[in-house]
This record gives sequence, structure tokens and C-alpha cells, in this order.
Amino acid sequence: MAVYWRLALKHRILILGTFLGALTIGASLTLLMTPIYTAEATLQIDRESARVFNAEDVAPRESMTQGEEFFQTQYGLLRSRSLAERVIENLGLASSDAALATLDIEPPPATGLAAEQAARRRAAALEAVQENLSVSPVRGSRLVAVGFDNPNPVVSARIANGFAENFIQANLDRKFESSAYARQFLEERIAQTKDRLESAERQLVAYATNQQIVNISESGTAADSIGSTQSLTSNNLVAINTALAEARAARVAAEERWRSARTSALMTLPEVLQNPAIQRLSEQRAVLSATYQQKLSVYQPDFPEMVQLKAQIDEADQQIEALANNVRTSIQSQYEIAARQERSLQAQVTSLTGDVLDLRGRSIQYNILQRELDTTRTLYDGLLQRYKEVSVTGGVTANNISIVDRATPPEKPSKPNLLLNILLSGLLGLGLGVVAALVLEALDETLATPDDVEKKLGIAVLGVTPFLEKGETPLEALADIRSGFSEAYYSLRTALQFSTTDGAPSTLLVTSARPAEGKSTTAYATALNLARVGKRVLLVDGDLRNPSMHRVVGVENERGMSNLLSGSADLAGVVRPTSQENLFFIPCGPLPPNPAELWGGDRLRQFLSETRNNFDHVVIDGPPVLGFADSPILAAAVSGVLFALESRGTRRGQARGALKRLQVGRAHLLGVVLTKFSTKSAAYNYGGYDYAYDYNYGAQPEAKGGKKGRRG
Repeated sequence: MAVYWRLALKHRILILGTFLGALTIGASLTLLMTPIYTAEATLQIDRESARVFNAEDVAPRESMTQGEEFFQTQYGLLRSRSLAERVIENLGLASSDAALATLDIEPPPATGLAAEQAARRRAAALEAVQENLSVSPVRGSRLVAVGFDNPNPVVSARIANGFAENFIQANLDRKFESSAYARQFLEERIAQTKDRLESAERQLVAYATNQQIVNISESGTAADSIGSTQSLTSNNLVAINTALAEARAARVAAEERWRSARTSALMTLPEVLQNPAIQRLSEQRAVLSATYQQKLSVYQPDFPEMVQLKAQIDEADQQIEALANNVRTSIQSQYEIAARQERSLQAQVTSLTGDVLDLRGRSIQYNILQRELDTTRTLYDGLLQRYKEVSVTGGVTANNISIVDRATPPEKPSKPNLLLNILLSGLLGLGLGVVAALVLEALDETLATPDDVEKKLGIAVLGVTPFLEKGETPLEALADIRSGFSEAYYSLRTALQFSTTDGAPSTLLVTSARPAEGKSTTAYATALNLARVGKRVLLVDGDLRNPSMHRVVGVENERGMSNLLSGSADLAGVVRPTSQENLFFIPCGPLPPNPAELWGGDRLRQFLSETRNNFDHVVIDGPPVLGFADSPILAAAVSGVLFALESRGTRRGQARGALKRLQVGRAHLLGVVLTKFSTKSAAYNYGGYDYAYDYNYGAQPEAKGGKKGRRG
């Protein structure tokens, strides 16, 4: 967020100007707009209308799961072109140029035929009506608001009500048309089905007569359905087969009785014992036998009375035996009759089976014709019933749409909304300003702040020096040890002490990408601050092309580094003392024809080796990197390189090119010092502290508008 805040502060004028401009334009356009009035009519749309008859309508019914689709369909119908044309026709909105004027439409040019002119008016009215119509469903309900926008509130209410009324009427017309179409369709289908039914009946009767197929229903009436009828032959076969089963069962029972009667004793047969006549005769014989035995104790067997009793007993025995023989004969006769009946029925079943099989072969086509007849009759009955239902429901006007609130002329305009438009204009202007700031920042090649240097170059910033006020020189600012300028270089000296494991580098090259970036001032200030802490420091003017350090230090430039590198002088002969204790200086000396050859010789390394024995630090003010080969040669020979970079003066491409040349020469780049940094033009928060340059230790901050003291 801090990054974006700094970006906003940096481009605050652009963002504020875009914001205010958009506000002004938005407010002006809003005040110049024609007031628009919106009238709304509220409709209630139900999924189904009231059911007067318990019969289904011809229109499709919507289920609960299809409710959203149903309502979206209704909203689409409200916005449809056909409904808009119907409203235009009913309200006469395209009848004349004056009618078009009520819609705030310029009449089309009066050219061509009257029909062409009317068509152009209808097209213009249709476009205007559809553009100004609004359909707004009320969320969570079956209500929908139909609104219309127009400069005239009365016209807007009239057209909104026209849409509501015509939408209801169009819905009724669609239902009536669908019912009429259904009736016409059913009439045609009924007539076709009736012809097919009559033809099928004739074919079935003709085939049954030709094949002598007679079917009867279970009740014995004429057959109507193949599923509930049988042929006469089949019925006879079923009946005789049933009788055959019964006769077979009777024969088996009779045969079993006869077998038992033939092999068992006569008087042990159940039929004999259960015969009533035999039972009576047995009872009479028992009585006679008892009387005979009783009188036998008195009379002799030849006594006449005894003889008579004996004769009666014998007569009874004969009758019983005769009756028993008759019973056995009857059992035999029953068996023979049952066997004959079984054989007779079996013969009839065999005969009828052949007839039935033959009938089944001849009934295949009959069954096909019967099924077709049944299907056609069912279809005919269904169509006839449906036709009656549609005829009844078609006469009832069923409507599922009603008007809840009619539109009334609004008292206040709905458009334009001044507050909303100003808010949107402000947001748009603010957004455009932010986008423009981001674009400018992306296209910005300048290096204005330490953040720019670290992000765009990927190099640490060791120090930031302020831009001096007009009329103030670097020497004057450095002379005041309490000035912000001096304090900035104190901070740089501290950063250099932590740049290597051995403290500040023993040999330091100060260079820049191009001239006039403050490298000479930085080299002098760095050497001065190192000397102030008791270090023996040698300041060297290494710019053999455009020397300027001798003017800063205040010494003559007769002999210097060019003499030392060419071998015409030794170190002691070129070193000059300065007004600052512990600070010594070697000027440039006469300008050589080819400085790069001098720096590339062995004398540079000898010079650096010799200075290590006499000085704690050697600070070389080198030439710019771009365009010259001197600085890369010097950078490879020293312990560290400090790169001076002018705030808003050096572009990113230049700095990258210079740093790349130093890296190719295997320079030990310590970091960057950002020079001529203006706190007024670039608000910069460094490490959470306001980086201002009024370093009056212990002093109170000045009043608003003045400089702030450093936060320690």
C-alpha cells in the first residue's frame, strides 16, 4: 500500500485534475439533459389460471421445476417485437408525425409513397418503444413492473398501461387461437378415424363371414373385444373336454368298484351292505332265525310250524342273495356305461381339437383385423371425448395475468440522477487518473527516488544527497557540519564503513553514468568526512579529460596524476595538502592525449600499492562511464566503486548501460548515491522515516511550511 500511496502522491496533480475534470463534465452533461419520466404498471403473472372445468386445457402446463423458465418466457413476451407493434397500433403511436413527436422522435423525411412513409414511421416508433421499455421482475414474487421512459409523464403512463393491457389481451388471444386450432385439428382427426373405424368393421365382418368364424362373449352376446371372446368351436371343445374329464373320473371310480365287487365276497361289498332292501330282508331273517331257535327248544325240526319257519328263513336267504347278485350286476353295468361314455367323449374331443386347430389358423388374420378395430375404436372414443372437453373449455376465457397497479403520471423525473451521475463521473475520473498515473509510471524511465533505483536497477542505495537551494554552493553546505547536505554525506560515510567486512574500502572510485551528476562533489565530501574522523585520506582527481577537483580543493593543477602515471613524477612530488587536516589531494595535472592508456599501465597498480603504506583511504574522482574506457579500468583496480546517480537526471537505460560496463570490468560495486534529490517534488519515506534534510540535532520542528528536523 505504501508503494501505491507514494505513486498517488507523485501523480497527485494528474489524478486530481482528471477527477475534477470528470466531475465538471458529468455535472454539466447532467444539467443539460432532458428530464425523463418513468411510469410503471404492476402485473401479477400466475403459473395457471383458475380452473372452471375439471378438464385439461390445450395450452401446456408448467410444473414447479419449470417455474423460472415460465416466468422468463413471460418477460421475453413483454419485451417482444410483436407486443410492441400491437401497442403502437392500438395507441396510434405511428399514425402521424405528431404522434411520433410524443415519443420524442424526429419524423422521417417525407419521401416516397404513403405506404413507405407509414412503414418508416412504424419502424422509428418500434425502435423508440423498445428502447424505452423496461421490464423489472419483483424478486421473490410473481409481480413484474412494466415501465416506460418519456419526457412527458402522461405519455409514459399511457404507454406503460398500454403494454399491460395489450399483454393480457395477447395472452387471451394466444389461448383462444390454440383452442381453436385444437378443435379444428381434432375435427379432422375424428373424421379420419371414423372412416378408418368403419372400414375396419366392414373388413372384420366380411372376413368372419367368409371364414365362418363365430365368436361369442362370456355372456353369450356378440363379441366386441378379442380379449373377452372365444369361438363357438373353442367353447364346445372346452365344454366337452370338461365332460370328458368328468366321465374319465366316473369311469375310473366305476372300474374300481367293479374290480372290488368281482374279487370280494358278495356279502362283504359296501354296496350290498348299504342296500336298504337287503337290510330289511336281513332284519326279517334275523327275526325269523331268532323265532326258529326259540321254538326249536320246544318243537322238533320236522314240526310243521318249524318247517314253515325254516322255509321262510330259506326264502329270505334266497331273496338276499338275489338282491346281492343284482347289486354286483349293477356295479358292472355302471362300469361298462362309464367306459362307453368316456370313449364317446374322447372321440368328440379329438374331432373338435382338429376343428379348433384349423380355426386358429384361419383366425390369425381375424385377430389382426380385430386388434386394428379395437385400437381404432379406442382412438376414436378418446378423440371424441377430448373434442368435447376442448369445446367446453374453449368457450371460457381463462387468464393468468392481471393488473395489480395501473401506471400513473409520475411527478418527478427519474432521469437524469444528478447525484448518481456526479458520483459515477467522479469514480470514472478517479479511475482514469489512476490508470494514467500507472501508465506514466510504467513508461517513466527516470530514476527519481531510492525506490526507483533499487527496483529498476536492483542496486542498493547507500546515500541520498539533497538538492541545494539556489545560490548555495556544495563547499558552503559542506562547511556547515549541521546542514542537511553535510549530514547526508555523514550517512554515506557510515554506509561505506559497513559496505565491506574491513570497513570503508581502502581504495574507492566515485563515478557516474554521465557528467554533471555530482560525482566530484560526492568524492570530495566522502574524502572530507573520512578525514574528519581521523583517517589519512588521499583524494585523487582521476578525470584526466575534464578535471574540476583542483578548483574545489583550491590548488594549482600544474602537476598531478598524469605526471605520476607517465613516470615523470613520483608520489611525493604530486601530493598536495589541503585546508582540512588528514586530507591530501592529487590534482589531474596536464591533460594527456590518451588517458585510457595511462590508466591501463602498471603504474596505476604501483600507485595504489604505494598509497596503502601512507594513507588509510584513497578516494578517486573518476570520469563518467558512458563514452569512455577510463572508469571500467579504474573500477577493476580499486577495492570498491561508488556510483553517483542524479535524481531525475539520468534515465534508466543510461544507468543500466553504465553499470553493465562496470560489471563487465569485474568492478566491486558498493552501491549508489542518489544526488540532487528534491524532497519538494518527490515525497519519499525511507525506512519509515521522513527523509528531510534539516538535521538540527535537538532542535524543535519549525512551524508548518518549514523544514522538519531529522528523526534519529
